[in-house]
Amino acid sequence: MTVRELAERLDYTILTEGRGLENEVTGCYCGDLLSWVMAKAQSGDVWLTVMGNVNSIAVAMLTDCACIVLTELAPLDTDARLKAESHGITILTTHKNSCEGAVEICSFLKNEP
Repeated sequence: MTVRELAERLDYTILTEGRGLENEVTGCYCGDLLSWVMAKAQSGDVWLTVMGNVNSIAVAMLTDCACIVLTELAPLDTDARLKAESHGITILTTHKNSCEGAVEICSFLKNEP
């Protein structure tokens, strides 16, 4: 499943498109402590967080995550949006919390043909 398909299936709003809409989603990671995410998130993970700042974009680039999903409608600050757009990082948003989002994403991944 691609990030675009995930956004459509789960009705997530696309905040920044980037090149990441066609990234393959292979897993899911929840976390708000950036150093922890940097050490634990895997390439291809959807990263669920409430951290919508410029440092999150740097972590997304380092981990090669498929995209960032800002949960609970957490705001994306202007500097972060500009950095995400300039580096092709896709950011989605949802009203759901990280746990709800992770359950949905993992369920879709588990049932993918």
